[in-house]
Amino acid sequence: MNADMKECNPVAWFEVPVTDMARAAAFYEAVFKFPIRVEPTENGTIMGWFPMSESAYGISGALVKAKGYVPTLGGMVIYFSESDIDGALDRVRDNGGNVITGKTDIGKYGFYAWFEDTEGNRIGLHAMP
Repeated sequence: MNADMKECNPVAWFEVPVTDMARAAAFYEAVFKFPIRVEPTENGTIMGWFPMSESAYGISGALVKAKGYVPTLGGMVIYFSESDIDGALDRVRDNGGNVITGKTDIGKYGFYAWFEDTEGNRIGLHAMP
């Protein structure tokens, strides 16, 4: 392990592949109730930035529309912290997504759920007990 990694979690950033940035940004804004800032990059990639604060706990990431970014249900799962999983799942359904696994108790680790976003990605929700 890198000596610099002893005091932090190893994940630093995530990217969610999308095929329709406007649709995906609207979906995530509706489900999580925070703004997505969409910007094209110099190389033609379109990024939809999730909120980020250098002083806040956790990581952030972006929606990405670019060559080689393919949405999938079968790949890695990113979990968003969400204290109101049931409310978020209602917003998923109301905004064109599908619930894969409803709110599930995982004991001392809290609760989780999975949904499919409008782009075809499996996304997780997690809440501490």
